[in-house]
Amino acid sequence: MLLSEYRPLSKLITKKTLVEKPRFQVIDAHNHLGGDFGGGWDKKPINELLNLLDVAGISKYVDLDGGWGEDILNAHLDYFKAKAPERFQVFGGVDWSQWQKRSNQFPEWVAKRIFAQKNAGAQGIKIWKPFGLQVKDPQGNLVKVDDIRLTPIWQTAGELNLPVMIHVADPVAFFDPVDETNERWEELKSHPDWAFTSPPYPPFMDILNGLKNLVKRHSSTVFIGAHVGCYAENLRWVGEMLDLCPNYFIDISGRIGELGRQPFTAKEFFIKYQDRILFGTDMSPDLDAYRTCYRFLETDDEYFNYGTSEIPDQGRWQVNGLSLPDQVLKKIYFSNADRVLNEEKRNVKSEKCNL
Repeated sequence: MLLSEYRPLSKLITKKTLVEKPRFQVIDAHNHLGGDFGGGWDKKPINELLNLLDVAGISKYVDLDGGWGEDILNAHLDYFKAKAPERFQVFGGVDWSQWQKRSNQFPEWVAKRIFAQKNAGAQGIKIWKPFGLQVKDPQGNLVKVDDIRLTPIWQTAGELNLPVMIHVADPVAFFDPVDETNERWEELKSHPDWAFTSPPYPPFMDILNGLKNLVKRHSSTVFIGAHVGCYAENLRWVGEMLDLCPNYFIDISGRIGELGRQPFTAKEFFIKYQDRILFGTDMSPDLDAYRTCYRFLETDDEYFNYGTSEIPDQGRWQVNGLSLPDQVLKKIYFSNADRVLNEEKRNVKSEKCNL
């Protein structure tokens, strides 16, 4: 029998809790709305989207698709933000392809575009994972995450009080050889372009240490490390970076599978860093995905499938709920994102934290 044919049915009898709505209102701080990845909501009636968010208990939704380009940013500002300004925030981004054309003037050009994006209505900047993995300078060299030449970009974001959502690396297994020892083998077999084996790609820790250097260097700029700071497999490392950098926050999007297989460590982490963690799903507006996240955070259910397919999406394991205290849930669901994403509230917090 091939592994692909193996479908073991667990005989473990455990409690199953359906959490139809979250215990408190929620800000989804990491998600998408356009194209196939975001469910193509830019082509659907907005009232249908608002109704789904109401049913799911989502009071505000952060759309990161503006980071793909200013044409998408402007289209999403017109379609979502303009029609429901209190429900949506749209992030802009950096067009790395322009570096080849603009050479040494590129960082200053980006800074001007960030200024223009904020004037258009962008409320943050999204940095996608090609940065650190594929972006090259005009000389053909791979650009490091902490490249000093890019200082004007991060300084401008800080001066304009725009949070930077940054995603620079994928799960650690994506950087390992795709062989019989790789715990994400099935996923990589289905998506071979997700493999970033080193070499030729940089070692995983080189990228993560570059991120740490970047965030530490630009202490006046607020950074949000996407997907549990891009290192959900090592919460101690993420915690040390949170301790080192008061201007650093993380979201939990797309990493329920990693967090739920280390429930004791994860619960301690959530409680210790309850003021620095934002809720997000990265699954487009999906009612089942939201309810799985609520079940994970709110209940003590054991050994359940965290994905949407028969075999869990990110590895052949199940997860356990964290049963977080209400005071922690309130912060992760809403108040942390409300502070980080709200320019006026973030100014107050920044003064207290000396960001």
